[in-house]
Amino acid sequence: MLVGGISQQAFAETVMAKIKRTGVLTAGTSKDAIPFAYTDKKGQSAGYSVDMLVLIKEQLEKELGRKIQLKLVNLPPEERIPKILQRQVDIVCDASSFTWERDKQVDFSVSYGVTGTQMLVKKESNLGTAESLLGKRIGVLSQTTNERAIRRVQPKAKLVYFKNRKEGYIALQQGKIDAFASDGILAEGWLQSEKNHDAFKIVPDRPFSREGIACMLPENNSKFLNSVNYALIAFMQGFINGNSRNVAIFDRHFGAKGTVFLNQDLRDLAIETMQLMIESHEEIPAGK
Repeated sequence: MLVGGISQQAFAETVMAKIKRTGVLTAGTSKDAIPFAYTDKKGQSAGYSVDMLVLIKEQLEKELGRKIQLKLVNLPPEERIPKILQRQVDIVCDASSFTWERDKQVDFSVSYGVTGTQMLVKKESNLGTAESLLGKRIGVLSQTTNERAIRRVQPKAKLVYFKNRKEGYIALQQGKIDAFASDGILAEGWLQSEKNHDAFKIVPDRPFSREGIACMLPENNSKFLNSVNYALIAFMQGFINGNSRNVAIFDRHFGAKGTVFLNQDLRDLAIETMQLMIESHEEIPAGK
């Protein structure tokens, strides 16, 4: 019997059993969430979250005793949870952040990054405070925490919806919107990749929200969640302890020559987040 195009057997099978049977980890990610998950100049998926998926795949290979293929699927924000619920992807790792509403439908891994809602505006803009957004056209992606944050801080802002970040960035450049709301690090990623980056700025200095970045996966799959969390904690612990591979992964995305350079305050915040995650779990023995 099919349920929404998916067999009942697919729902009954755990994610771990499905991966062991097929040898494939199907992961949802993004094509425009620089530096977490995006399509690079070669058309390949890249980013900090994609590297986390590689580490998760390697952990699954150790536990299941077989080679695992990582199959990446680009998903817009509004399709992330539906694809998980339909069991069309096993996990989503992009720039997703925890909300209680989302948690009613999916499970979340530990946070492996932190960001918050800020806005891209033109350099001459005086937007920045909640009051200044009254009646202004603020671009957002549907069903994101950024949309929710803008609604919360200024209910009378005029939200303009876009299918993807690229459309929002173009609309901002063309003056069709007054600001584009996004995760601060994603906004910084776009800014640093633009030739005319001096024509824009990110506001406010203190984000409207503070959110942890985590992976989303189907509920009631505790063994799979354990494996995902183990891989992420092991990475963070290795980074803090100076493991060369882990440091290289972090710096490839956030270092001085990385995709998005984090200033010292943001780097310290990222490291503090990692330390909190590590300290809340038993230490992983070296070599495990």
